[in-house]
Amino acid sequence: MNRMAIKTLIEWKNNPDSLPMIIRGARQVGKTWLMKEFGKKYFSKVVYINFDDDKEEINSIFSGDFSVERIISALSLATGTKIEPENTLIILDEIQNLPRALQSLKYFAEYEKQKYRIVVAGSLLGIALHQGTSFPVGKVDTMYLYPMTFIEFLEALNQQDFIDLLKNNDWQLVTTFRKKYIEFLKLYYFVGGMPAAVLKYISSQDFNAVRKIQLKLLSDYTQDFSKHAPNEIVPRINMVWEAISAQLAKENKKFIYGAIKKGARAKEFELAIRWLVDCGLCYKIDRISKGNIPLKSYRDFDSFKLFLFDIGLLGAMVDLDITTLLNGNEIFTEFKGILTEQYICQQLISHLNANPFYWSSEKSSGEIDFVIQHNGKVFPIEVKAEENLNAKSLKSFVEKYKLPYGIRTSMSNYRKEERLINIPLYCFSQLFDILHTYCS
Repeated sequence: MNRMAIKTLIEWKNNPDSLPMIIRGARQVGKTWLMKEFGKKYFSKVVYINFDDDKEEINSIFSGDFSVERIISALSLATGTKIEPENTLIILDEIQNLPRALQSLKYFAEYEKQKYRIVVAGSLLGIALHQGTSFPVGKVDTMYLYPMTFIEFLEALNQQDFIDLLKNNDWQLVTTFRKKYIEFLKLYYFVGGMPAAVLKYISSQDFNAVRKIQLKLLSDYTQDFSKHAPNEIVPRINMVWEAISAQLAKENKKFIYGAIKKGARAKEFELAIRWLVDCGLCYKIDRISKGNIPLKSYRDFDSFKLFLFDIGLLGAMVDLDITTLLNGNEIFTEFKGILTEQYICQQLISHLNANPFYWSSEKSSGEIDFVIQHNGKVFPIEVKAEENLNAKSLKSFVEKYKLPYGIRTSMSNYRKEERLINIPLYCFSQLFDILHTYCS
């Protein structure tokens, strides 16, 4: 497999001012694989330390002072590999298990004699919430690793020609192969982007085996709640986690506390939601009251939607049956289109690195599924699971805030109208390329 995130690591390696790199992301999204693959391809030597192994010898290296020379010498002795700054990648995995190792990154960042290349990972379960850990603010670079995007999924399936066709923006040819793209997208809806699930599909073509992997991952996450979260909020985390799919299935997808438990209030569940978001297990999409720049200034913190972090796991949560995948385009409309909104949310965040919001009217039923800010402009996005091209709210929003274009993504073919662009769901990765064409 190939991950787009490796390009970020290459840029980091080539930047003379780079700092120790922390890779964040939920468990099982491929952080360890990414670090090792990067080291294997772009360094002569790799020193890999996993703090989950609880080796007293390694842990004691960080129990003394933070002398860089001392730490490097000890790591070389412990691993049997001479660490040379110019060609050795030091990988510190599951670093949340040893807070002093995390603290040591500050001293590597400030060390002036040599630049050691250090990349570390630890799920947000540990890094964001570890009590009493001194985080090296301003002394590290950070990046996020998400589940595989639709384009990464196509690449894993050895469909580079179809990827290239998308990137060429040849809409006539893309339309010619529309049925093929839809079949790939249906597969992605079911398999999702978790590397273990993708690898299982590639090796077996067995959807039941894929589902077993997904259910195992969901089970592991719930076990993590009890292992890592404060005991007093574990029941509430479980309640929020189990409520996400049901909340998304509503016509109005705004998260309602009362739907978790009768009479529930925000203050009871705010910490549980924050915990899940910080761990990377779900995305919190806040409402905005206006479509003006900057969008963050119009954020309504009391109204939001919660999406899961992977479409395949959401399908497992709602028990999406394999027959739904096989029956025409039913997979796109099942569960009131929640999988399609999940897909767009996931691609906005993981592929396009956007920060999406949503908008809803306070006095009517009007709503825009997602609103993003890109190159100093606001773009509303309406998501349609079917061929339905009705876009009254979208057109009204574009006119009200004098926006360059509204984006409608659906199963319909690519077309550009006056101040409105329809992008097929399977082409959504090209959103920014399309906008650059018309808004440059």
